[in-house]
Amino acid sequence: MAGFPPITVRQPVANDLVADPVDVCGVGTGFEGQIAARVRDDHGTELVEDSIHAGGMGIWGNFHKQLPLTKKPQTPRGTLEVFEYSPKDGSEINKRVIRIVFGPYLLSPYHGFAQYTVVKGDTLSGIAKHWYGDASKYPRIFEANRDQITDPDKIFVGQVLRIPQ
Repeated sequence: MAGFPPITVRQPVANDLVADPVDVCGVGTGFEGQIAARVRDDHGTELVEDSIHAGGMGIWGNFHKQLPLTKKPQTPRGTLEVFEYSPKDGSEINKRVIRIVFGPYLLSPYHGFAQYTVVKGDTLSGIAKHWYGDASKYPRIFEANRDQITDPDKIFVGQVLRIPQ
């Protein structure tokens, strides 16, 4: 099918650090202008689901919704799902799933992140010591950057890391 997909999520993008509430925005259309958004942690626990009004009857509209988490995530990573309920059978259709990282799981209170470019001689524990005053807090930097770091002992000069703040 040519044209725009029924739902496009523009924020967050894959592996974004998100706060509580989780901000979601994009462009979409749904039956009677209704789509839905759900946040889950990696255990599959639903943290929030809410409806969003966007377009309708084949007309696309911008949407923005804040999703306050009703439960605390039990994992640092999770998913945002944005979809439409089928008017025929209630199944979830046109679903978009975006991997996210829960900033408040890594650091509370969570206010956002700083960017840090790795230089020669850096280690995650050294970066944690610099930013948090405690080298043992390197796992929060590791978890915030799992999309580009698979081993906490292997970071590379020039990598731009997110440092939860």
